[in-house]
Amino acid sequence: MSIETRNPASPDSVVAVYTESRAADIDGLVIRAQAAQRQWAATPQPERGRLIGLFLDALEARGEDIARSITLEMGKTLAESRGEVAKSIAEGRMTTQRAGAAIGELLPSQLPGVTAYSTRRPRGVVVGINPWNFPFGTPVRKSIPALVYGNAILLKPASQTPGAVQLMADIAAGILPEGLVQAVIGPGSMAETLCEHSGVHAVTFTGSVAVGKRVAAAAVSHLAEVSLELGGKNPVILNDASRLDVALDQIFTAAFALCGQRCTAISRIIVHRDLLRQTVEGLAKRAMAIVPSDGSVEGARMGPLASQRQLDDVDAFVSRAREAGATVAAGGQRLDSPEGGYFYLPTVLSDVTPDMEVAREEVFGPVLSVLSYDTLDQALQIANDVAYGLTSCLYSELAPVIERFLAESESGMLHVNAGSFPENHVPFVGIKDSALGVGGSNGPSTIQFYTTEHAVYRKGQA
Repeated sequence: MSIETRNPASPDSVVAVYTESRAADIDGLVIRAQAAQRQWAATPQPERGRLIGLFLDALEARGEDIARSITLEMGKTLAESRGEVAKSIAEGRMTTQRAGAAIGELLPSQLPGVTAYSTRRPRGVVVGINPWNFPFGTPVRKSIPALVYGNAILLKPASQTPGAVQLMADIAAGILPEGLVQAVIGPGSMAETLCEHSGVHAVTFTGSVAVGKRVAAAAVSHLAEVSLELGGKNPVILNDASRLDVALDQIFTAAFALCGQRCTAISRIIVHRDLLRQTVEGLAKRAMAIVPSDGSVEGARMGPLASQRQLDDVDAFVSRAREAGATVAAGGQRLDSPEGGYFYLPTVLSDVTPDMEVAREEVFGPVLSVLSYDTLDQALQIANDVAYGLTSCLYSELAPVIERFLAESESGMLHVNAGSFPENHVPFVGIKDSALGVGGSNGPSTIQFYTTEHAVYRKGQA
């Protein structure tokens, strides 16, 4: 069996053909991973760091190939794909630095002559289930900490964007123990089959809430550790800004980068009524200046949506928002192309109210809803009154407003006077329906997911 991928900018164009893994292959994949993991766990952690550094060097050397694979299979612009590769390598290098960090703690004992301390061990075989919107960035975020702490990893890419993961596995095979990093290419059902395998010790998943719940149920069936990174309905509160144009530039980029197909994309701007008119006009002007095009063309500013399904879903969201009373200030329609690409105009919706579907549910496309408020109490109520809690932003230069936002915004990541882009070394975390478990992809807390903790009581003699 094989899987072929197609270019979202030109769906009749086949990008690549991959050999599909079968359910019957899972036992063999896990057995190879277990053998490699035992060898890898016996390697001193600093030496693991050195070898991972060579792996990252090799990935960086193939960066242009990886970027072009991302653009052709997912649709984002080459500039965005190159940025994804560069950021992922930088994140990986920062994570690798932890190979020389302490992994336990010396503790005072209650008994004379006893030394008490904690230590940590690799979990074993990790499954990393990855989304189509970051075909390289998310697998790197999952793989590097897994490897630093002595695990093997089976990477399941989305079936529409497997190219980057296949390249990763091929490159790893020449540097790391055979079977330590493996690609498992197949339909979505393959992910659940992997998670149910008793030889898998941890599962890290990035994707939708609905699929994440199924993945968690499969993993928990044999008590594997689980980390879920899910969706968001991310707000920005625009309370005041001495340089409104600068704030709108940042907000617009945070909303429409990657055609809005980021879990951390801003999808709601909650603006003080005094700034409402200038905000709607400013955002609409910026949106109308962008025409989506084939992401593989140098200079493209916005690519297509990733699939026909994404295009249909976004269009339906906007149609229902119109019916509910929202006003289309810019965009709001598909963009026809000779190649039949999945293009949708960047869309700004005004007159949106907090009860509307478009203000509450994740669109995952180039759609920004504008809501208004009169008091900070109202703004925080609107921002928090959704199921998600991934990231949120505030634009204000007033200390009391900033302090209330930092204390009361129900999000895992909080940004003040900056867009919703995470840094390389900072935990990537969410709350509410946006996450489950300890973060499995970035930041110092990854050690808690990729290792097990052990308490040791040691005495010289009986």
